[in-house]
Order: sequence, then C-alpha cells, then structure tokens
Amino acid sequence: MFAVIATGGKQYKVAVGDEFEIEKLDAEVDSSVDLRAIMLVDDDDNVTTDASALESASVTATVLEQLKGPKVRIFKYRNKTGYRRKTGHRQPLTRIRVDSISA
Repeated sequence: MFAVIATGGKQYKVAVGDEFEIEKLDAEVDSSVDLRAIMLVDDDDNVTTDASALESASVTATVLEQLKGPKVRIFKYRNKTGYRRKTGHRQPLTRIRVDSISA
C-alpha cells in the first residue's frame, strides 16, 4: 500500500515505514502528525483518486528531527563593474517516518 501526499509545495510517494525529509512542519520531535493533502491511494492495485473518497483518508507520521538542508550558495556578478554579492541559504526541514495509511 502506498499513497501520494502533497506538502510544502511538493508531492511525495510514501509507504508505511518510509523515512524522508519534507519542508519544515511546526511540530515537536517524537510527536505524531496527520498529513491530510492526499492525492492518490493504492491498496493492492485498487487505486483511489476520487476527491470525495480521499477526504476521509489520512497518512499518520512521526516527527524524527528538525534539521537544516545543505547550504546553497548564491553568487551575483556583473562584468567590468566590480559588483559581487555572495550569500547563502539553508532550508529548514523536518525528517518524518510514515506510521500508517488509512483509506
């Protein structure tokens, strides 16, 4: 059984036991979260994509840790003017583990 969920502007294919990183969620470590934006559920070749049927579906996950992603360096440069700007960014992420999928 797997599901396709949408969170943080991205879509993820998840199954029970999967661990992965998503955009930061406001949740404590070791707490349980419900991911409700479900796009598709596949239960042994029974694919559900109907919006009214997916409203009752949910994916429950446990927050494992809050972390930052890799550093992305931004360098702006204009030729022959001496213009140089160097900045960086680290995206806040949340690592979660999928505990159950209910359809």
